[in-house]
This record gives sequence, structure tokens and C-alpha cells, in this order.
Amino acid sequence: MLTVGQRLVEGLAARGVEVVFGIPGVHTVEMYRGLFGASIRHVTARHEQGAAFMADGYARVTGRPGVAFVITGPGLTNALTAMAQAKADSVPMLIISGVNRRASLGKGLGLLHELPDQAAMIRALCPTQTLMSPEDLGPTLDRAFAALLTGRPGPVHLEVPTDVMGLPCPALPAPVFPAPPKAPDLAAAMARMEQARHPVILAGGGTRGAAASLIALAERWDAPVVQTVNARGAMFNHPLGVPASPSLDAPRALIAAADCILAIGTELGPTDYDMYVRGGLPDLSGMIRVDLCAQQLARHPAALALQADAAVAMAALCAGISARRTDGAARAAMARKDARAELAGLHPQMTAQLDIVEAMRRAMPGAIIVGDSTQPVYAANLYYDHDRPSGWFNAATGYGALGFAPGAAVGAALGAPGTPVICLIGDGGLQFSPGELRTAVDEGLPITYVVWNNAGYREIAEAMAGVGAEVIGCTPSPLRMEPFAAACDLPFVQVPNDPIALGAALAAPCTGPRLIEIVAP
Repeated sequence: MLTVGQRLVEGLAARGVEVVFGIPGVHTVEMYRGLFGASIRHVTARHEQGAAFMADGYARVTGRPGVAFVITGPGLTNALTAMAQAKADSVPMLIISGVNRRASLGKGLGLLHELPDQAAMIRALCPTQTLMSPEDLGPTLDRAFAALLTGRPGPVHLEVPTDVMGLPCPALPAPVFPAPPKAPDLAAAMARMEQARHPVILAGGGTRGAAASLIALAERWDAPVVQTVNARGAMFNHPLGVPASPSLDAPRALIAAADCILAIGTELGPTDYDMYVRGGLPDLSGMIRVDLCAQQLARHPAALALQADAAVAMAALCAGISARRTDGAARAAMARKDARAELAGLHPQMTAQLDIVEAMRRAMPGAIIVGDSTQPVYAANLYYDHDRPSGWFNAATGYGALGFAPGAAVGAALGAPGTPVICLIGDGGLQFSPGELRTAVDEGLPITYVVWNNAGYREIAEAMAGVGAEVIGCTPSPLRMEPFAAACDLPFVQVPNDPIALGAALAAPCTGPRLIEIVAP
């Protein structure tokens, strides 16, 4: 009879899992036994945080849960940062860890990799389950995937005691999949929408994966669509698209002038709506708000709060309202023009930093750009239009985990085979997770690592100087990129801070991973 570890892998495959990221250890040997001969591909990270970031990038690109195997104790705590990032950005992620034998749990015996109460530590962040017997494996997996696939997505944790992993396990029953979401009663929302003459849509990460529905609704309602960072790429070059942060005055003016606001799948978070903490966001209390999460709906006043899946609700609203043509395209064009012009006033280098990101898009059309917390990403999060749905994402808003991008880029490349991926990261962020570049080499992935090298934590230094504080701790010595690239077996090119030079370097043919250094001013 197969063991629990082997049946676990069977159960994952039966639920559509194709890739697992992880690092094997003595507490997960039986799970890895299950991977031998299985249909699931295993990708070895260099750090458990990197493995979970890979699962994050994979999930964002595919729309399916990303899965990682980690050991008990330090393996799980290493993954915790990435789990928190996934929680903040509503990314479905299943972390399966070991835990010490059942009789030892909670006793503090000093076992290898022991935590006092591992599940309690995780429970504050996300759902967690402990598999206590082989017979519970099927129902436990069903509950885990129900949590991943219904309601607001996020991380889910499953731990398997070491003395359970190797036990004989009967064949698992067929998976029980949750029923597809249904649209709520939208009559009141439709009535309000029919009366609108100057509507605006606020689109958040909840619309990710539903670009066609978002475009159809916007066109039918003739409504400009202000897209937060996690919604970018859905409406490239569309006359109704406004790929600008509501932190800027131009989209705020558009929102303030609207007579009906429809907010879909957005938590209205400060790093999307008030990045510089200056206040002045228009009153949104009259909005129609659609969100999967009841807790989110309760956090802000709204005229109508509808708990629903964004794609389902958008399709139903589009079918239920009348088509109109007013001034939506003209209002969107004005907001785009003014938002782009604002960047120069915010920071003397911000327009030049945006030029760098737009050069990437031109040189590698259709690429996925995975960003870290670095200056060109900050600029583009304020205003940037990407040419691929789910093709622009980063960890520079919300939780803001530095070092996110190298691992997430690996996951993205595996989630979209054959699609070129650009990892845009600063020299400081790269030192958080340099090892994941070796994973890209091992897997032969088409990832271009573009390092914005300003020799330190420039954004933090400017923030310190801006409030009159002494600049301390912001000049860690950067890696010497050429020998670092050589150590990683990566082709290397250094370019100046120039969009034309960068575009030429990106356009050069390359079949596997490579590293391009931009020497920033």
C-alpha cells in the first residue's frame, strides 16, 4: 500500500497541481518519495522563502494555486514572509510542511526543527490543518483547496507529522471541488448604473484573470477604468484604460467628478490609493463595491456592498445594463495625459525611470515583468500600461517584501512556458535572494534579470534626507555584477541608464537566463 506521502502527491495531481517548489529535508523525505515517477514537476529553490515566492509568481500567472514543500520549523518560518505577501495580494498558495511526530506536539522536547506550536503561529496569518491520520488525507485536501478556490484567495498551510507521512494510506476518494460562484442580486446596482452619466470603474487585483469581462463592462457602460497595480495589463492601449495610481491627482480628479463609482476587487489599500500619505482621496462612500471578502466590504462605507466573484459579477452587470456612449474615452484620455505629466513633479528622475520600464515593454513585447522594490518599479506603479494581462506584478505595494522578484520570476516562467520574463530588481533587493538565479539556470528558464544598480538603498536614503534625518545604513556595498553573473553561469551585459541602450541589450537573442546591469545615476 502506498504511504501518506505518496498519496499526498497523488491527491495534489488529481487537483490539477503540475509544479511543486521546495527544498527537501529529513522532515519531508516521505513527501519526496511520492514525487518519484509522479506527473508533478519539482523545482528546487535555494531558500524556502524563494520557494514560496516561486509559488506566488506561478499562481499570479496561471490563476491556479502555487504549491511549495518545506520542512518543519525553519523551513516554514523562512516561507512565512512570502506567505504574508500572498495574503496581502490575495494570491492562492498552498504551503505543505512537515511537523514533528504527533506525540511530541506542543511539548517542547528539543527535537530537531521544533517549534512550540507551529500551527498556532500560522493560524494568525491563514488557515492551517494538521493531518493526524491517513484516513483524513482526502477530506483535508478537499478543505485546503476549498479555502484556496473560494472566497478571497490567499495562503493555506497543511502540516504532516513525520510519523504520519510514512504510514500506509488507502486510495483517496475523488476530489470534491467547490461549486462555481454565483452572482448575487444585482438589480439595485444595475439601477444605479443606468442613471450614471459620468461613471468610473476602480479595478483591483480581484479582476486579475478576467480582462475580457472588465473590458466588456467598461465598453458597455462607457466608463474609464482606473487600475491598481495588481490589475495592470488588462486594458493595454484601451481608450477607456487609466493605468495610473489613485495616489495621483489626475485619477483622483476623474474619480471626484464621477456620478457613479463601481469598485471591483480592490481593497482600497493606502499603498494603491494614497502612496505618499497625503490624504485628499475623494469620498467613495457612494460607491458600488464588489468583493469576494465580507470583511473587506465592511471596512469602508459604500452605497451598495456586494459580496461576489469579480468575473461573475462583471459578466452579469454587463448583460444587465444598457449600452451607452458619452464622454468616457475623453475623460480617460485626460486622466492619462495629466497622470503622466505629474510624475516629473513628484521626483526629478521618475519620468526617466518610467522610460526604462517602457523600454523593456518595447524591446520584449508580451513579456511578463516581475518587479521588486526598486525605483523604476515605484515609478511604474504610479503610471504604467503593460501589454499583457497578469504580466505586470511586484511586491512594492501592500506588504512590500524585498527580495520577492527573483523567485517569483521563476514561478512566472514555469507558469507561462515559453514566455519571456523580465525580473526588475535593485542591487539591494538582489542581495536578499541571489540564490534563486541558480534555480533559473538549472531549469533553463527565459528570464532576463535586470538589476537597477544605484549602489544602495537610494529610495530610503532620499526618504531620510527628505525629513531631515541623518542617512544611516543605506549604502551596503553592491555585488560586482559581472563576476556575480559569471558565478551564476549567466550571460552578462552592463548598460548605462539609457532606454535605447537597454532596449538594444534586451533585444539581443538569448535562449536562457541572463543578467543585465543598469548603472543608475
